[in-house]
Amino acid sequence: MTVVAVIDSGGGNIGSVRYALERLGARSMLTADPATIASADRVILPGVGAAAPAMARLRELDLVDTIRRLQQPLLGICLGMQLLYESSEEGEVECLGLLSGRITRLPPGPGVRVPHMGWNLLQKHESAAAERLLAGVGERDQAYFVHSYAAPVTADTLASASYGARFTAVAGRGRCFGAQFHPERSAAVGSRLLANFLALEA
Repeated sequence: MTVVAVIDSGGGNIGSVRYALERLGARSMLTADPATIASADRVILPGVGAAAPAMARLRELDLVDTIRRLQQPLLGICLGMQLLYESSEEGEVECLGLLSGRITRLPPGPGVRVPHMGWNLLQKHESAAAERLLAGVGERDQAYFVHSYAAPVTADTLASASYGARFTAVAGRGRCFGAQFHPERSAAVGSRLLANFLALEA
């Protein structure tokens, strides 16, 4: 059985994430212990809230270097994905730096209300990493988003979505991955992404 360390980042979505993992046959542990995180088969960094207090919590728990040194697959969810980037405009905070780019606020506009809440179409980008993490996700599939800030589209983008502007919906580099949407609230698409993450080679 795959053991997943779910980092206790203080996000309100943690219980739903653990339940989604357990439905897929994984055993999850909510933990802030560096040794437990480092020894798990997979690691998930969830997050709901703002970047600055979330990074402050990771520093307070002495987890920043632990996360940066992980050798097993890591998945950031929602704010957790944003923390994987170099910095965030939200609170002008330095983040983990595992993915290239800066998180910025979604641009409001006619018919575009921020925060972005609801279902949105995913556009897959061609890459080997996208084929692994998004296997089984179709061209017309949608996922459920709740966010005001987003990552730019870069070489690390595995899938994007559009809301006022195009942004990264799924990212990946090496063993580090992120989903801006909530897999635990995205029905079959979210379940597929989590199942693919659990199946990744360590």
